[in-house]
Amino acid sequence: MTLLDRYILRSLVVNYLIALGVMMSLYVVLDLFVNMDEFTEGDASSGMVLAGILSYYGNNLFLYFAQLSGVITLFACLASVARMRRQNEMTAVLASGVSLYRVAAPVIAFGLLAGALWVVDTEVIIPSVAHKLARRHDDALGKKTYGVWFLKDRERALLSAQRFDPATRTMKRMLVIYRDESGTVTHVLGAEEARWVPNEAYAVGGIWELQRGELRARDSGDDRRLGPQGTVQRESVHLYQSDLTPEAIQLRQSSQWVRYLDSSQLTQLVDKGELDLARIQHIKHARFATPIVNLILLLLGLPFMLGADVGSILNDGARCLAVCGACFLISFAGQNMSVEGPLAALPSWFSIFLFTPVVVVLLDRVKT
Repeated sequence: MTLLDRYILRSLVVNYLIALGVMMSLYVVLDLFVNMDEFTEGDASSGMVLAGILSYYGNNLFLYFAQLSGVITLFACLASVARMRRQNEMTAVLASGVSLYRVAAPVIAFGLLAGALWVVDTEVIIPSVAHKLARRHDDALGKKTYGVWFLKDRERALLSAQRFDPATRTMKRMLVIYRDESGTVTHVLGAEEARWVPNEAYAVGGIWELQRGELRARDSGDDRRLGPQGTVQRESVHLYQSDLTPEAIQLRQSSQWVRYLDSSQLTQLVDKGELDLARIQHIKHARFATPIVNLILLLLGLPFMLGADVGSILNDGARCLAVCGACFLISFAGQNMSVEGPLAALPSWFSIFLFTPVVVVLLDRVKT
């Protein structure tokens, strides 16, 4: 690492921290401005409102970072290069015989490092706080109770509850419907109350302790449909083994809950048959393509700033904004586009196919 590399990297780190603070703060302020009335609903004290705001945005900052990581990196890198250009440092670099491609090397390396941070955020940090990301603004502390309806559990069972309390990890009037491979109801388990007990013996899930639990099933000679006619067997049950932890129940209250999971959890959902394979593939491809798109954004912007002409910085910056903005918008639209069939993953890669040739042309035209 040369003296020039250390100088550029130091500037990159400073500008990255500035861009991170400014953009994340702006995101939080705008969201808080729109949803402030939801935090102050009811008769909550000022302390509770403040605690809810801190809890909500303290967890959602990781989600905001995943959404803005590429833009933050692009801004930090271009600001560092533009500053060198404005202060005529690029002229000195060229006069010393150093290529502008060599100047771009530590910038691109920094972009790759920022991409690694994005991967850690989406694959490690966000899945660990996913159940908190599913909370609404008016329940930032997770103290409200709500109904749970027909969540898929192990062995094709469907779990419902009249009321679920995340704070006490209990369910009132729990109902579990067991089904066979054809979808026909075979058993029904009901309980007045269920309390969660983690069990380290199970790799996934744990046990719900039941109060007044009862399992009902028809005699084997009948048609296995639970109805008002026929003989019904009843059996007292005190435990229910489940994959649905209290955190998983909280998570599935959000319509976007699948996007908060890591890659291994997405694979498990496919193996269990809980979600459509095309949807999971679309999410996986979008997650794999995002770091590449972020790098392409950086490579699109760099050629506009690499130069020694101080007078054209504003014009180059405007063209850079137009090209990078188009790439970002097309990528965002593609990753949120739902396509059925074997081409479900294509929209996630469309911006890469479209702008990779543009990157090659722009880098080749750099005057160095």
